[in-house]
Amino acid sequence: MPADASPTRTIRYAAGEAGVVDVWSPPGSALGVTVALVHGGFWRAAYDRHHLAPLATALARDGFHVASVEYPRVGMPGGGWPGTCTSVVAALGAVGEDPDLPDPVVAVGHSAGGHLATWAASATTGNCAVAGDISPATADFSRLTGVVALAGVVDLGLAARLGLGGGAPQALMGDADEAGWVAADPARSRLTAPTVLLTGDVDEDVPHVVSESYAASRTLADAPCELRLLPGLGHMDLVDPGHTAYAELVRAVRDLTSA
Repeated sequence: MPADASPTRTIRYAAGEAGVVDVWSPPGSALGVTVALVHGGFWRAAYDRHHLAPLATALARDGFHVASVEYPRVGMPGGGWPGTCTSVVAALGAVGEDPDLPDPVVAVGHSAGGHLATWAASATTGNCAVAGDISPATADFSRLTGVVALAGVVDLGLAARLGLGGGAPQALMGDADEAGWVAADPARSRLTAPTVLLTGDVDEDVPHVVSESYAASRTLADAPCELRLLPGLGHMDLVDPGHTAYAELVRAVRDLTSA
C-alpha cells in the first residue's frame, strides 16, 4: 500500500469544508479497533488532516480501522474557542455512531490534536456552558475506550506561559475570560478515559515538560494516565510511520484495547 493511499470513504459530520472525517479500512485482516486521528498544527488553518495520511495508511495496513478527523481552525468559520473543541467532540461522536467502524475507539491526537483529544475525554466538555451543546452526553462517547496524546498540548496554561507556537494558545482562546481558559484546559479538568502520553525528550515544539505537568496534575478522581518519555525523539517523529516511534504508538493503542 503506498504511503499516500487515499481514504476508503469520507464521513460528513457538519457543514463546511472542515466538517469531515476520512476513513481508511484495513486492506487485509482487521483487528476490530478504530483509531480516530486528530491532527495538530497549533489549531491554525494552515495545517490540516492530510499530513497524517501516511500514518493513517500505516495503521490501516497493520489492521486498524482509521478515522482522520478534520475540524475548523483559528481563522476559519467556527474556529477558535469553543468551536474548534466542540467540533472535535462532534466528529468523534460521528465516528462512534458509524456502524461500519468497530469498537473499541481510541482517539490519537498529535500536538494541538493531543489537546483536543484529551479535552474531548475530560469532564469539562460535559459541564461547561461556554462549550455549547456538544458534549459526551450528546455524542456517542460510550465507544471511546482511550486516548493517546502524542506530544500533546495537554496543559494549555503552561503552553501559553511558555509561548508555544508563537502564542498559539492565546490565538485559540481569543478574548476568552478566565472561565473560558479553565474550561478549555485539560490540565484543569477531570480525565474520563484512560490515556497514554507519548512525548519525546528532544521535542522543541512542545517540550516534554508539558506532558509531565499534565501527568502530575492527575488525581485519584481521574481515569488512569501513563506518561511515556521517549528518548531521542522530536516533535514530528511521533507521527512518522517510518520512525521507531510508530511502534510505540501501536503499543499504546494495543495497551488501551488489548488488541
